[in-house]
Amino acid sequence: MGIQNAPRYIWVFFLLPILVMGQNLMPPIQNYRLFEYKADSKNWGLSVSEDGELFVANNQGLLHFNGEEWTLHKLPHETTIRSVSYTGGKIFTGSYEEFGYWQKSNYGELEYTSLTHLIKNHEFTNEEFWQILPYKNGLLFRSFSTIYHYQDGKIDVIDVEIVVSKIALFQKEIVVAGGEGELYRLDNGKLTPFVDDTILEGKTIIDMVETDKGLLVGTKLDGCYMLQDGSLSSWNDAINAELKMQQLNRILLIDSGTLAFGTIKNGIYLYDVSRGLWDILNRENGLQNNTVLSMLQFNDQLWAGLDNGIDRIQLNNPITYYTEKSGTLGTVYDIARHDDLLYLGSNTGIYYFQKNQLQFVNGTQGHVWDLEVIEGDLFGGHNTGTFRLVDGKIADFFDFSGGYQITKVPNQQQTYLQGTYNGFVKFVKQESGVWTTQKMAGMDHPVEQFCFENETTVWAAHPYKGFYRIKIDQKYEQIVEFREYTTDSIPDNYNIELFNIKNQIVFRNEGHWYKYDPILDRIIGFEEFEAYTNKKLLYHDERHFWFLDRESKEMAFTDFKGKDLIIEEPQLTRRQVPEAENIIKHSDSAYYYTLGDGLAKIDLAALQFHVERLNLSTPKLGSFIAGGEKKNIDNTPINLTFQEAKKIEIKVATPEEVDPKYHYELKSNETQSGFSDHGTLNFQNLAYGEYLLAIATVGIDNQKSEPLEVAFTIAPPWYLSKMSILAYLLAIVALGYLIRVYHRQKLDRKQRELKDELVREQEDKLAILEKEKLAKEIKLKQNELTISTMNVAEKNELLLELKNMLVMGKDQFSDKRRYRAFMKKLDNSIHGEGDWKRFEYNFNELHEDFFEKLLKRYPKLTPKDLKLCAYLKMNLSTKEIAPLMAISVRGVEIHRYRLRKKLQIESSENISNFLITYK
Repeated sequence: MGIQNAPRYIWVFFLLPILVMGQNLMPPIQNYRLFEYKADSKNWGLSVSEDGELFVANNQGLLHFNGEEWTLHKLPHETTIRSVSYTGGKIFTGSYEEFGYWQKSNYGELEYTSLTHLIKNHEFTNEEFWQILPYKNGLLFRSFSTIYHYQDGKIDVIDVEIVVSKIALFQKEIVVAGGEGELYRLDNGKLTPFVDDTILEGKTIIDMVETDKGLLVGTKLDGCYMLQDGSLSSWNDAINAELKMQQLNRILLIDSGTLAFGTIKNGIYLYDVSRGLWDILNRENGLQNNTVLSMLQFNDQLWAGLDNGIDRIQLNNPITYYTEKSGTLGTVYDIARHDDLLYLGSNTGIYYFQKNQLQFVNGTQGHVWDLEVIEGDLFGGHNTGTFRLVDGKIADFFDFSGGYQITKVPNQQQTYLQGTYNGFVKFVKQESGVWTTQKMAGMDHPVEQFCFENETTVWAAHPYKGFYRIKIDQKYEQIVEFREYTTDSIPDNYNIELFNIKNQIVFRNEGHWYKYDPILDRIIGFEEFEAYTNKKLLYHDERHFWFLDRESKEMAFTDFKGKDLIIEEPQLTRRQVPEAENIIKHSDSAYYYTLGDGLAKIDLAALQFHVERLNLSTPKLGSFIAGGEKKNIDNTPINLTFQEAKKIEIKVATPEEVDPKYHYELKSNETQSGFSDHGTLNFQNLAYGEYLLAIATVGIDNQKSEPLEVAFTIAPPWYLSKMSILAYLLAIVALGYLIRVYHRQKLDRKQRELKDELVREQEDKLAILEKEKLAKEIKLKQNELTISTMNVAEKNELLLELKNMLVMGKDQFSDKRRYRAFMKKLDNSIHGEGDWKRFEYNFNELHEDFFEKLLKRYPKLTPKDLKLCAYLKMNLSTKEIAPLMAISVRGVEIHRYRLRKKLQIESSENISNFLITYK
């Protein structure tokens, strides 16, 4: 929280209440420890950019805090950095024999450039640069022995003969402090005495600051001096004695009337010059360390570089704190103001502030539940009983164990009821001023909370067993009626909260709100508080209500008439103790809030004033990391590959704000939004397309700043890229062409197949016809061969018969010679080669190469064997073969037998079948 760029008079308005509160209530102090910023403990110098980024000169290098993250940047030789100054967008640093500047790259990283190469004709003499002072259009780098003036890309070396301890700008002139308490004017590279005065002789000047009254000169052990109108004098303000004792180290002008003094021994003194009052910030109330090495103001924030750590103090915060560091106080449960003393009731007893010091009330050791001022007296409800306190001491003790809540009986004078561990106790203040007590009969249950419905009707809550409606007699001495409400009316009996709100009995249970309806005589929902479901009611009166969200720790203030406020202050959130939260009204505008180690004070008027003028800053983009690689954040939109978009990390910060929250909207085809408590946003597996990320800072009362817009584009995956799509189109065209070619070829092939099939069918038909024709021809030839063969056989048979007849009638022939000639002619006719030649010719036409194949396989066959084979192939019978071979049937059979042997045919196989199938 904080007012940005507030006018000075507004700033003073907030600061004064802090200063007059003394040691008790301090502004919020945020500690940054070594393990957080991960560098060395000592922090020699501080500087800040115009938008609040912090740069720290640390023993290990340059520390950078962007409001969310600490980053350490080391010099090439890893030397200690002693000074730092943000000027003109560059961060200048001074180290051992080295000075230069750092500048952000397009990727958000700091890169170093040395300037020492610009120094001509000069050598370092073990110099360290402890101060950098912007001067006109250049910078002055100061070591103990030399001053270097850097301007327009050149460095002028100013040799001095004194040990320089500080340089400062006063009335537009450079004042140099050094030597034995001497002040000089730097003019054209020469030192001339600034004042002719020996008041500072022998004193070590450690700091100087220009004020509206003159130049305030701080010394190490002798306090401060004022240079005014050309003369020096001791600064006689009351704080000077403190500064001498605590060893002054740094001076910072916060505004025209307020100074901050950093000391070696006792932290920071915030001094109001006009009032002569100061506040001390040290280890006792929040600083990590009492040795202050550097200080810096940015708007309402005071940064302190310590000997051990870095702290940020929110000077004008409407919420201030008292912190008890030792742990003696414990958790505070209640607060009350009585006789100008502020009393605290904690789990260790009762305490009060006297002269800004915390004091313990002796005899009150133990848990304190309640502090109440009634009838002008202060009562403390304690674990062992109830105390009445006067001037920080116990005046009376009432030994009813466990004093919880004490409440006035309606319409009764000076009569009160108190809830205890064992029911109710009646308190009555007599006219003499003496308090009398009486235990109420009829109930022994613990009563942690109760409220009156009317004078004789009380509602009481048990910590674990629900709640009751109780009727009390007119004398408030005993209970006459007792009604218990169970889970038939509410979700759970445990931890019920009970209130009387504008004469209505209201309950809170399991985060929901209920009320008692006396007409229906039952528990119903309380619609007026429906917007505050899951919120605890911390405080209420007739007009004001404070609620707490226990999950988010946000506090809500409302009057139900349009005056609403949401508070989420980091320190307030961290220091709350569950079940011990309590708000106590101090005045119309001020409220106390109990904490685990002290208390907070909320100035409601200042808070509302602050909210009305709140001007939240737009977040700054720190880095954009995609696929583990940093992107150039100067380019917009940022172009990413689809692979890089699997993991995107975007870092933003609002350095002007303290612990800001962020709201983001990622806009694309669909919008996703949410809140983040830190400045790192992670997105995974985003789809390709164009995105616009809007990030806004969220401040008090959930106000949002103008958003930072980050545009980025995610390219499609390679398989959906333009080249791929073009390739796909070409492939589709090619595929279409191939399909067309394929179908054309298929059609052509089909046509060819059909044509070939038609041709084949034609050929087959022709072949069949040819075959049939051939078969007919063969059949005809076979018939002709058979016929001719049968004719030959008949002829031979006839001739043989005639020969036999002639042989039988031989004796009848007279001419023997003629007989022989005739017989010879018959034999020639029977065995004539002409018939066989004709047979052989016709046979070969039917059975081509039969004889050749047969002879090739069976070369021992004789011509007679071949004749018999031919006749057998024609499937002629033995009887038909005999005349053809002019032998007897018996001769044929003998010949067949011999032929079977030659052909090596088994006796079981038919020789005719063998020859018929032989090919």
